[in-house]
Amino acid sequence: MGDENNVKKKQDQRNPKRLPNKKYAIKKRLPLRPIEGDNVIFVTKKTNFKAQLEKCCDLLSKGEKEIILHGLGAAIQRCCNLALQLELLFSGTCQIEVNTGTVDIIDDLEPLTDDVDFGTQVRHSSSIHIRVFRNAMLGANK
Repeated sequence: MGDENNVKKKQDQRNPKRLPNKKYAIKKRLPLRPIEGDNVIFVTKKTNFKAQLEKCCDLLSKGEKEIILHGLGAAIQRCCNLALQLELLFSGTCQIEVNTGTVDIIDDLEPLTDDVDFGTQVRHSSSIHIRVFRNAMLGANK
């Protein structure tokens, strides 16, 4: 009898908007981009890794002093791999600086029936920001 009450309390404590609901369709918004620029690269799971690596190499080879890589959720591993590949390719001339955090992502709840209103829900996603910067130029005399 006591176990049944505990189960009911746990079910009541859940956020009803986070549960699969037949009254709403969830439309995921794009996350906010922290900064824009030529040296800022947003790493995703869908973009070709080799193309991202070549873009970063071109930026660093053409004299860019630093590039900033951003990754969210499942793209964090790819973002780390990209930074480590850059560090290997520009060995001795590049360093990396890593910051992690959490980003709030907003989803829209669109009603499927007329008896409910529009709504939003907030979810949290892990994020990584990697700064790849040059500490020495190739071919420069020390």
